[in-house]
Amino acid sequence: MAGGPGVTRNSFNGIGPNRDDGKTTDQRLLDSRGPTDWVHTDPWRVLKIQAEFVEGFNELAELGPAISVFGSARTPVDDPMYALGLDLGAKLAKAGFAVVTGGGPGVMEAVNKGALEAGGMSVGLGIELPWEARLNEYVNAPLNFRYFFVRKTMFVKYSQGYVVMPGGVGTLDELFEALTLAQTQKITTFPIVLMGVKQWEGLIEWMRETMLAEKRINQSDLDMLTLTDDVDEAVALMVNAREKIWGERR
Repeated sequence: MAGGPGVTRNSFNGIGPNRDDGKTTDQRLLDSRGPTDWVHTDPWRVLKIQAEFVEGFNELAELGPAISVFGSARTPVDDPMYALGLDLGAKLAKAGFAVVTGGGPGVMEAVNKGALEAGGMSVGLGIELPWEARLNEYVNAPLNFRYFFVRKTMFVKYSQGYVVMPGGVGTLDELFEALTLAQTQKITTFPIVLMGVKQWEGLIEWMRETMLAEKRINQSDLDMLTLTDDVDEAVALMVNAREKIWGERR
């Protein structure tokens, strides 16, 4: 078909062999011997990011009520926190929750194992890291991500609450992400439980004596956190929140 006034066929950049390299668009696409720098550009990364969101939404959309649990990948099997994680995972599963962890070793493995052995859904949202090559063997719903922010969206979007056990920088990141979203009401009716009183009481005291004392936060911000070592109390908080959320949706 001829073009409009002043337009001739193959006059648009990239349609005909009028680029600097003398190749057509199809030739550049099909010639695998050409340069591959394009795969590292930001527009291509956007497509990979989009694909991760689509996969995550597709796989988790029908998950049902779920609780995300965070904690250290370095927790050994003989640590009391590992045993606590086993108990927590099992009781969440028996209460009708899927459990969602980062899918790694340590506390995450314990929670996944407890849930799986109790007959529950055990989700692992892995992340591409130099030192963590695979998900733990107790995950029956695995997903892997390249990008932290996509993975963090899945933790929040498909969970009705967080349980945060002793951990490192990544665990703190997830804790304060959830606290920020709850404080700004981006998420509502979202209990956040800190398990491991010995680990967390110093942080809570610091927040109270510095941030609260200097009016950088409100008491209501601290009230969003429940500090306990009682698995039954943690599970009960999640059940109460679920009843409120799902009751409002009916």
